[in-house]
Amino acid sequence: CHVWALLTLLIMCVYILLSAVTEELRKHSWSGIPREVRPITWRLLSGYLPANEERRELVLRRKREEYFGFIEQYYHSRTDDHYKDTYRQIHIDIPRTNPLIPLFQQPVVQEVFERILFIWAIRHPASGYVQGINDLVTPFFVVFLSEFVTEDVENFEVAALPLDTQRNIEADSFWCMSKLLDGIQDNYTFAQPGIQNKVKALEELVSRIDEDIHNHFKKYEVEYLQFAFRWMNNLLMRELPLRCTIRLWDTYQAEAEGFSHFHLYVCAAFLIEWRKEILSMVDFQGLLMLLQNLPTIHWGNEEVGLLLAEAYRLKYMFADAPSHYKR
Repeated sequence: CHVWALLTLLIMCVYILLSAVTEELRKHSWSGIPREVRPITWRLLSGYLPANEERRELVLRRKREEYFGFIEQYYHSRTDDHYKDTYRQIHIDIPRTNPLIPLFQQPVVQEVFERILFIWAIRHPASGYVQGINDLVTPFFVVFLSEFVTEDVENFEVAALPLDTQRNIEADSFWCMSKLLDGIQDNYTFAQPGIQNKVKALEELVSRIDEDIHNHFKKYEVEYLQFAFRWMNNLLMRELPLRCTIRLWDTYQAEAEGFSHFHLYVCAAFLIEWRKEILSMVDFQGLLMLLQNLPTIHWGNEEVGLLLAEAYRLKYMFADAPSHYKR
């Protein structure tokens, strides 16, 4: 009995210690993670890699084998009647994923994405594959690739890497994307209720933060769904350069419910960022064109840092007082 009590106490102590280590890592990651340590940090923050260092190698090996077990078990079924529509949609969407970045136009990379998305879809029948999920693989793939590439990742020939390395990048991207989607799966189930609710929450929040913008949209009959659906569906990936998305995700993974809850405040801060331009537009067409093509091409870490600081301020003001943004 005494031994069991000691053992239980020891396990609790180890658990508390590992939780404290993870919490410390989150705190340091919030303001951005250095490129050299980003791959291992993302694996840890996503919950894919255990905090216990001794278990990491074993867990990685097991999870990578498990993923390629899924490939062997399911990937041949992509031509079956039951799955061919899913596969066809994935096959159509992948070339449209970051079309201006050479990395994603390489056949070897497109095949990796096809496998990742198809396996995820058939293992999650409640949602299956939905357009937008294809974007969510790219930051993980680029970050895990950067572990082996010193030059410009966006122009790197992936086929030049050893096959084992390619397989590890693929498996890790699959598992980390899966962990992310576990937290936001209602965004992608039938009728996408998660996104509908988040767009509504954004509208309510903006009506409290900046009544001028809110009334301006009303005056010119701009619906939040017309621009913010994409912001929620693609986590702002279509609005920002990839380097900015990666920096944004450092914080999302460090923040509790970063992708599901904090993202709402980032979207509100992002909208307010363009206040002057929005209020200068005096017709529906001009407003929608602006909101769907916001000029962020030259954005970098500094702009993302300011955006996140403003989002944090909004969350601090409104998150614990939902009555502030409820009508």
